[in-house]
Amino acid sequence: MHPAIIVLAAGLGARFGDICHKLDQPLGSRTVLAQTLLNAVATGLPVVVVTTEPLAAVARGHVAARDVLVLPPVGTPGHPLLGMGFSIATGVAARPEASGWLVLPGDMPMVQPSTIQAVARQLPTYPVVYAQHGGRRGHPVGFGPELFSELATLAGDEGAHRLVARYPAHAVDVEDVGILMDIDRPEDLIRARSMDLINAG
Repeated sequence: MHPAIIVLAAGLGARFGDICHKLDQPLGSRTVLAQTLLNAVATGLPVVVVTTEPLAAVARGHVAARDVLVLPPVGTPGHPLLGMGFSIATGVAARPEASGWLVLPGDMPMVQPSTIQAVARQLPTYPVVYAQHGGRRGHPVGFGPELFSELATLAGDEGAHRLVARYPAHAVDVEDVGILMDIDRPEDLIRARSMDLINAG
């Protein structure tokens, strides 16, 4: 069995401003989320997308409908557990048979398929693996199958930082500067558009 890529696309993207959702912004001939998904699918690994209804159609254009998990927006009354941690738990629980899980935020369209594959290759050896460029940690972050129970019970906006801190984490050095580039603010999108890493068309 292969590790699965969990693409996180259920956040509000509030820091981008009040225009449209940052994952819906155009980047080359695609949107930010579409480019992230294209890179994930290009690895040949199974991909699960955790998102909200407004972005679900984009996700279904790249992965099977059964692998698009739709959550209510963060802050929805009656759903106090929503957040990054809950999104990770939802994605991991959907692929319990995987040999590990690679967490990739949907706003990181510059991460190259070869980088994701390089991190995946180290999962049989280490419980936690992450991409590193120039001594700086980036994404994706991979988790081995022995961490299933802890990943599947994450909640709220906790994320998986405590797991990365608790278990031996292995860095995979890559030349891919995209592992450090998330589209969080309009200036990030401008920078990404100016780079030659996008395979437009």
